[in-house]
Amino acid sequence: MENGTYFYFMLFDNLGTIKYAFFSLGFMFYCVVIYFNVLVVLAVFLERTLHQPMYILVSCLSINSVYGTAGFFPRLLTDLLYDTHRISFEACLMQSFVIYTYASYELTILMVMAFDRLVAISKPLHYNNIITTRFLTLLIVVAYLYPLTFVGFGALLTARLKMCGNKLFKVYCHSYEVVKLSCVSYNSNTIYGMIVTIITVFIPFSFILYSYVKILLICQRSSQEFRSKAYQTCIPHLVILLNFSVAFFCELTLSRFVNGEIPVELAVILSLEFIVVPPFVNPIVYGLNFPGIRKKIRHLIKVSK
Repeated sequence: MENGTYFYFMLFDNLGTIKYAFFSLGFMFYCVVIYFNVLVVLAVFLERTLHQPMYILVSCLSINSVYGTAGFFPRLLTDLLYDTHRISFEACLMQSFVIYTYASYELTILMVMAFDRLVAISKPLHYNNIITTRFLTLLIVVAYLYPLTFVGFGALLTARLKMCGNKLFKVYCHSYEVVKLSCVSYNSNTIYGMIVTIITVFIPFSFILYSYVKILLICQRSSQEFRSKAYQTCIPHLVILLNFSVAFFCELTLSRFVNGEIPVELAVILSLEFIVVPPFVNPIVYGLNFPGIRKKIRHLIKVSK
């Protein structure tokens, strides 16, 4: 099989009429995700009092959710409706790139959030001098360019491979599954994939854990009032981190270490958690826990009626 032909998503075969039910549920869920996340972005953008680093980073998470789900849901919904579930080699690489940069962006944005909270809690009097608009912009740019570079180079390595197989037992283009269809040795891709995982997953995650452990130690030495305020701003971030970490760990474990050892249906559900659950949960958590965002969202909903 030459690059430039097609891959086939085998898990869509023989769905029968139930595919229309899946399509309806998927379409409604996608609309809700887009609606919630756009509301958060608009709330932060339109309300001047929310033009602060913490809220700007929350809007970055919502923008990333829109980006990631756009790389998955339109393709999924199309495959549910059509009988031929195929995708070109180039489009497959693009979808894989979007999904995995989305996952990496999620962690790097959470890393910047953790750093922001660490500075706010450890150096409250110098916070505005440290987290300036220029420095925040630099952090956000690095948070996007850092994964983009490493994941992008991995996509280029995959694009060079000659493919002999064309059957994907996934509902989206999974980079490692594509690489395994190669006719030639893909050891270099496997090694680079592990390096990218360390660079884009474990390093940001380690820094996030370090930041929150340090915050916890600072809070233990502080007054009850200080601890209460610190926990109020940190707990939503920790909920988001825990939610995404569990979902992404399921995907990482399934793709690398658990091949064919669990039922296909369960494998599909677990592998989709990191794309489906965080974009839905994130705006709800921030909308409920930050009064400024909640108030502006209520106003936007009233105006739209």
